[in-house]
Amino acid sequence: MAVLKVKFTKTKRDKLAQILWILNWVSVVSGIILFSLGLFLKIEIKKRNEVMAKGDINSVPNMLISVGVIACIINFLGGKICYDCSDANKFSRWKLVMLPYIVCTFCFTFCILVGALMCYTMRNELEESLYLGLRDAIKFYKDTDIPGRCFLKKTVDLLQIGFRCCGNNGFRDWFEIQWVSPRYLNMASKEVVDRLKSNVDGKFLVDGVPFSCCNPSSPRPCIQYQLTNNSAHYNYDFLTEELNIWMKGCREALLDYYTAIMRSIGIAALLIWLFELSVLIGVRYLQTAMKNVLLLGDLEGESDGWLLENSFVETAKYNINIIKNLGKANQISTVSGMNDPNINVQNTDCDKTNITTKSIPAAR
Repeated sequence: MAVLKVKFTKTKRDKLAQILWILNWVSVVSGIILFSLGLFLKIEIKKRNEVMAKGDINSVPNMLISVGVIACIINFLGGKICYDCSDANKFSRWKLVMLPYIVCTFCFTFCILVGALMCYTMRNELEESLYLGLRDAIKFYKDTDIPGRCFLKKTVDLLQIGFRCCGNNGFRDWFEIQWVSPRYLNMASKEVVDRLKSNVDGKFLVDGVPFSCCNPSSPRPCIQYQLTNNSAHYNYDFLTEELNIWMKGCREALLDYYTAIMRSIGIAALLIWLFELSVLIGVRYLQTAMKNVLLLGDLEGESDGWLLENSFVETAKYNINIIKNLGKANQISTVSGMNDPNINVQNTDCDKTNITTKSIPAAR
């Protein structure tokens, strides 16, 4: 029994073909949108790849870009097919192509769904990449004289100012690393020497943060050094007073930024998937309706269209049997009761001849 069978008249078939022709061109535009969204996400990630560890974070934008290009090609072909389906004579040349086209389009729409879901599952990989990348960027913040690292100070400062954040997880991350370059340390100062000796690794650690962590909206001048020393500042209590530096870590700030982008892209991709799926269903109805009208022989008559010719269970069993029998076409059947065609073939008796011998005349 056919699934979701619908009866189509000649007028309905023509209208369906015209509507699908328009929708396929709209789908071409949706493919361009997918491509643009993937390209936008790739550029946004590339802007801050200095504070990201290398990983699979580009898999989502790459997939969106690929799916967008494929969408433009497939829907352009679909528009041509649907346009020709308004004429039964033109449909005959697409008759053998339409079913493979529908199968390929179904796989393509599934890829759109996967891309949309990946936008929501990318958060964990992105969080790990940001954690490792920011950790290394902060670690090399002081290396302004080393090639390959000299740009990290500027990158981190612009990042903290732009996203109103401080450190990786928070401002305390700066307490655990030496972020002041040795070239700016006065080695003649007893305080500097004592601080270097007090650390096992010989690092100059201070309870301070770079200037880019300061909140310019604070009414009090920025306190970026001796943050935990109440006696170093007038009318200051480290434990109770709200600090005038950014409290949010840059990993959290960047993660929120990219999560908002990916959530928007995921919603757009889901809407495009639903639209592509509806177009695919319409093409399937058009294909079966045109196929049946050719079988009936009456091009002006009614014909049935459906999604599946048989039930879901029967269709699944049929496809499973096809998969199981792949590669068995060249094997010789060994079913019992069937004889080898090369056995019991009547042989020609080449040793016997039916030639009548004639008597030889006697010599005189």
